[in-house]
Amino acid sequence: MLQITPLILTYNEAANIGRTLDQLGWAEDIVVVDSFSVDETLEIIARYPKARVLQRTFDNFANQCNFGIEQGNIRTDWVLSLDADYVLTNELIAELRALEPESSIGGYRARFVYCINGRRLRSGIYPPVTVLFRKAAASYRTDGHAHRVVVDGAIADLGAPLLHDDRKSLRRWFDSQSRYTEEEAKKLLAAEPGSLTWTDRIREWRIVAPPAMLFYCLILRGGVLDGLAGFYYAFQRALAELMISLYLMESNQQENHQPHTNADHTDKKREEEKRRTAVT
Repeated sequence: MLQITPLILTYNEAANIGRTLDQLGWAEDIVVVDSFSVDETLEIIARYPKARVLQRTFDNFANQCNFGIEQGNIRTDWVLSLDADYVLTNELIAELRALEPESSIGGYRARFVYCINGRRLRSGIYPPVTVLFRKAAASYRTDGHAHRVVVDGAIADLGAPLLHDDRKSLRRWFDSQSRYTEEEAKKLLAAEPGSLTWTDRIREWRIVAPPAMLFYCLILRGGVLDGLAGFYYAFQRALAELMISLYLMESNQQENHQPHTNADHTDKKREEEKRRTAVT
């Protein structure tokens, strides 16, 4: 099997980390970069003797990943970078065992099957991500609320999927989405018009994006056939789009208000100068 070291980021991932580690029994070494979890995450990791924990105060995902790559004492040429709610399928493990990459290949991209409490959805919209790469030819960059790896070399596609199965509480989801959607809105506002994807262009219409996402997940992606789990996921995605729309509207209102405030300030200065001239 290709020599691979899994690299996992954690922060209060007690609801997820055990299932992720259960599927990494084939690895000789597992590096976990933890952001000082205060739940049972570290106790669960301690049950897996192949897992090593490094701790670093969180600033952003890209820096956490780069810290693990650079400071994790990883001895293999290849790194499998995972979030704590990424679960390898048996099919993907078999594919990893059979990989024989050419020298031109710098990394591999995996598609995802989104899950709600273990139920696989047909309506998930989580994009493919480069998760397997040569350690010496990779570094992470921040991209909005997310992070992506920049790889020196060609990127190939894995055939088998990863499962994205986050079982943390809805309260935790709300807290995370509040930060993520604000960062996505800032990214959208700062982007050059020519660099916008079709999704970003829909988001610029503000009120169109939330219902469009609901329709896309439930109808076009077949979420209605996933039962309550499909509706739950579709409402989550629509709510996330609504939050982005609200941040964009807030920014727009602030921009419209700012010139008016400056004009008022200028008018007041002129009036004061006129008064001074009249008195003189």
